[in-house]
Amino acid sequence: MVQGFDVDLVVVGSGGAGMAAAIAARRAGKEVLVIERDTIGGTCVNIGCVPSKTLLAAAGIRQAALTNPFPGAPTSAAGVDLGSLVGQKDQLLTRLRDTKYVEVAAAHGFEIRTGEASFVDSDTLVVDGTPVTAGSIVLATGAVPALPQDVTGLDEVDYLTSTTAMALTELPESMIIIGGGYVGIEQAQLFADLGTRVTIIGRIAPTAEPEMTAILRQTLTHDGITVIEEHATGVTQEHDQIQVATASGRSLCAERLLVATGRRPSTEHLNLPAAGITTDQDGFILVDDHQRTTNARVFAAGDVTAAPQYVYVAAATGKAAAANALRTDPQVPATKVDYTGLPAVIFSRPQLATAGLTEAAARRAGYRCHSRVLSFQDLPRALVNHDTRGALKMVAETGTDKILGISAIGDHAAELLLPATYAITAGMTTRHLADTWAPYLTTSEALRLVAGTFHDELPTSCCA
Repeated sequence: MVQGFDVDLVVVGSGGAGMAAAIAARRAGKEVLVIERDTIGGTCVNIGCVPSKTLLAAAGIRQAALTNPFPGAPTSAAGVDLGSLVGQKDQLLTRLRDTKYVEVAAAHGFEIRTGEASFVDSDTLVVDGTPVTAGSIVLATGAVPALPQDVTGLDEVDYLTSTTAMALTELPESMIIIGGGYVGIEQAQLFADLGTRVTIIGRIAPTAEPEMTAILRQTLTHDGITVIEEHATGVTQEHDQIQVATASGRSLCAERLLVATGRRPSTEHLNLPAAGITTDQDGFILVDDHQRTTNARVFAAGDVTAAPQYVYVAAATGKAAAANALRTDPQVPATKVDYTGLPAVIFSRPQLATAGLTEAAARRAGYRCHSRVLSFQDLPRALVNHDTRGALKMVAETGTDKILGISAIGDHAAELLLPATYAITAGMTTRHLADTWAPYLTTSEALRLVAGTFHDELPTSCCA
């Protein structure tokens, strides 16, 4: 331990970034204290990816039963007991908090202390008013649902966020969702598949490849979800109905309103100005490539920064923050997170998945590039599943044919991302991938098939 300090590292927040930082520090033989003001585990396990994907899995099973493409093997689906599903979800979360957080902390030998941390000045951090001294500090306090500032009336209506929506025990008859990003899409399909009449207001997957977005939009509409790609301007509530106005003058009503317009950093309790820590215009903590803030002793990681908001990014940045906070030898290179080939998934049905750069992003980055699209009508796996709603797009650098990005929409599209990320980070070319083994009747075979089309090969598998 650094002389004169209670611990070598204080980590504020016990989510993915905070736990990764604490574990990295303990593996380096350092004394660590984690401070958590709320529930252990942060966003992902409590109110984010784990609970949402659990309920999405349940809703997907019901929808699959209703839309079974094999009439010779009949299925059926009755009414939904949402309270039971939420109870099952909560049991899982309790178990995961114990096994993935409390027990992991004990195994690595660090304390998770309940309390609220804040800065008094650039050198002093207090927890519930008591100073805690540390050689370095990592801020990993995450983010919370954000409200749009240009939609009037929200403070006067009973709205839901992604957090409160997943605590409902009664299924609403109708719901309007403001926001067409990944949270809005996932929540829309979750409730629609359980039987709620859903309307989305907002652009659908605005950063995705347009070929993928077109298929997703078609699917949402086919499944009975109304999609209005306009800007919501105001909301009002009359009795048991919430009314939403759009920029074009449309007015829509529903029993419940869910706001899914992004997330804001959870920093209001930290008193960052006192510590000389600078934020961007949206309040996210500014960090350099090594996760250091404008206070040389303080580092930040995860969703509280402007990094992509995925739990695996939070973990990587937390690990890097701890390594750099504890680095004492200037000859040892600082740790930097490499975002090459970064994967992202919208757990819609069908799933929308991306690794690396979209074609538009590649061109903005200065690449000369070209692309190919494979329809899942040419994918044997999709044919035997009787579900050809899908496509895969590959973006490659002109001249070298090095793969820059891969996007897919379809059943189990997310499972394409690990090999896609490997291909991108390894610097593979389309020729390399076209000549690589791919097992027949798998979704991953689409990677080899689309790669071959760059070389004028027909998108045919070994047998079909």
